[in-house]
Amino acid sequence: MTYATDRLHEEIAYIAYHFHWGLDDILDLEHADRRRYTQHVAELVTRASAKG
Repeated sequence: MTYATDRLHEEIAYIAYHFHWGLDDILDLEHADRRRYTQHVAELVTRASAKG
């Protein structure tokens, strides 16, 4: 099974934007870890927008 290229690019952009990590660092992550980071970022963004 392959992972959709568009979805992969979305995850990379999301993590890079919020964590300021480089492409190689993000691509070195396992799929499950990358998904976990995107979920954590989403939770942080949601909490921050609720406060302010």
